[in-house]
Amino acid sequence: MHEPLDSTFYDRDPVAVARELLGKTIVRTMGEDLTTGRIVEVEAYLKHGDSASHAYCGRRRRNASMFGPPGHAYVYAIHARFCLNVVTEPEDVPSAVLIRAVEPLSGLELMEKRRSTDRKLNLTRGPARLCEAFAVDRSLDGWNLTIGEQLWLTNGGIPAPKQIAISVRIGVTSAKDLRLRFFINDSRYISR
Repeated sequence: MHEPLDSTFYDRDPVAVARELLGKTIVRTMGEDLTTGRIVEVEAYLKHGDSASHAYCGRRRRNASMFGPPGHAYVYAIHARFCLNVVTEPEDVPSAVLIRAVEPLSGLELMEKRRSTDRKLNLTRGPARLCEAFAVDRSLDGWNLTIGEQLWLTNGGIPAPKQIAISVRIGVTSAKDLRLRFFINDSRYISR
């Protein structure tokens, strides 16, 4: 039912992966608990010429997972919260796609408890909120998303090309002009 995407899906240019992640489903299990959501907004981060990428200044302990194999998670902390990226391209090629927002599908009560809100629209709109709703933290940094355990992505609906919008990324202080944010334009769950 929730078959994980394999590493060949991720082992490609981050822009192609970003576009094709729209409509896919994120799955999180913790014991008997299950939460799922439809990906509605992402941002690509490139291996070269992208000063907003965490890998721009080279490999560090904090960003090491971004250099890992395709299909692994890169989870980083920002303002005491977390953001989830999927690593793309071959190992040692630092590129990734940030998952910015999802539409909650299942496990809403659990997401509400984790987020301390019952406002469905605010559960997973924005990368830090979705990580909180899905209980994603640094313990999942480097996690293999292709094994179908704890955290993974699976096929979902495919949005029509006319439903996909492109813009500059949100909240970056450099490389602001790069149009690397992709989102489903009629979704109420996009972050902005």
